[in-house]
Amino acid sequence: QVQLVESGGGLVQPGGSLRLSCAASGSIFSRNTMGWYRQAPGKERELVARIFSGGITNYADSVKGRFTISRDNAKNTVYLQMNNLKPEDTAVYYCNHRQIGDAGLMDYWGQGTQVTVSS
Repeated sequence: QVQLVESGGGLVQPGGSLRLSCAASGSIFSRNTMGWYRQAPGKERELVARIFSGGITNYADSVKGRFTISRDNAKNTVYLQMNNLKPEDTAVYYCNHRQIGDAGLMDYWGQGTQVTVSS
């Protein structure tokens, strides 16, 4: 099992910045992917950004150039720096940890943190 604890959400004005953090603990394998997804009211959960254990990153087109994902493997922590936030970024953001174990591909989720962009 892997446990994820998120922090850093909140209310920010358009154009502002926030930094999300997610710390993983438990049975963590060295090869894994950590990422952030978000879900706005009435919409499906979507990938925001992810980072592989080797450092390769993927971003949704809507956040490219504004958001940066990074990780500290020694701390099993992933970060999402969000700049130039827009109202359409408002959503609950979920941390995801993915790894391959004996049972196959395993996904773990954080509890979610609310990000609200509003003036």
